[in-house]
Amino acid sequence: MQVSASNMKILIILPNWLGDAIMATPAIELLALKYPNAQFTFVGSYVSIEALKHHPLCERAIVDETKKASSRLVATYRLAKELGTFHLAVSFRDQIHSTLLLRFTSTVICCARASWHSRLLLSHTPKIRTNQHLVEQYTQIAMVNVDDFTQEIPPLKLYIKAKSFEKPTLGINAGATYGSAKRWYPERFAQVAAYFSKQYDIIIFGGPNEVEMAQEIEDNLKALHVNNYINLAGKTNIEELCANIGGCSLFITNDSGPMHVAAAYQVPTVAIFGPTRYKETSQWKNEKSIIVRHELDCSPCMKRECPLKHHDCMKGITASEVIEAVKKSAV
Repeated sequence: MQVSASNMKILIILPNWLGDAIMATPAIELLALKYPNAQFTFVGSYVSIEALKHHPLCERAIVDETKKASSRLVATYRLAKELGTFHLAVSFRDQIHSTLLLRFTSTVICCARASWHSRLLLSHTPKIRTNQHLVEQYTQIAMVNVDDFTQEIPPLKLYIKAKSFEKPTLGINAGATYGSAKRWYPERFAQVAAYFSKQYDIIIFGGPNEVEMAQEIEDNLKALHVNNYINLAGKTNIEELCANIGGCSLFITNDSGPMHVAAAYQVPTVAIFGPTRYKETSQWKNEKSIIVRHELDCSPCMKRECPLKHHDCMKGITASEVIEAVKKSAV
């Protein structure tokens, strides 16, 4: 069943994590190309809404707070009735309450990844292979209702204007919200930043829960007699975070949401991977992106903390190794 491209009302349930939400942007851009007069309604977590609400076709952006309700089922039903009915509804979340939200809107064409609840309640539920990039997985969900889809998947896209810095700027992001196993070490980030401190001013990034880690980087920079830095950890909202990363000349990061922000602005990036599947969550279509990782028998374990207690996937990566990768990415 095909839908008319004129005045399309499209509901999109965004992924919860910042990085995942940004990896859904190519699929959203393809929907915008397919339905150029569309009116998007985005529903998602606070961070995903703050990053994506600036899309020019976004009519409504709603933070989903149903899990805070005494009855999430009732709250989901009420949210659906508040939203109304759409011509098309797409969920990038594989979660029963997201499926129910689509169903409760009484929208006929609803697309989500195949699961027991989506197959039972929704109209279009493609079975998606997980051993491919998450961008490709999201695109297959969004385009399941398009006959013979063969279009090239575009790069990541954010509509927040990048900040303009007077001098070349190196961004450092030592955090990773998912867990400690994804994090390289603050003192090594500082060593790399210090090496390039004559070429770049330095910005230390981090979320509210990463202030202590950022402070450790700052302390190490001071010990290395580097003073041309600013520490923005815990001091930026999502829009400011994206704008500042977008203005960087170079970005060094763990596998994290900010890594995908950098990709959306095509910032040359060195991404340090340990326990996660780099083929699924690496920077999408950022030509100046280099991955630093070590192939171990135990990786990728996909654990929040190292289950073997040695953290060799990160511990084995030296500052010198990352410095050499930076030299290549900055060319």
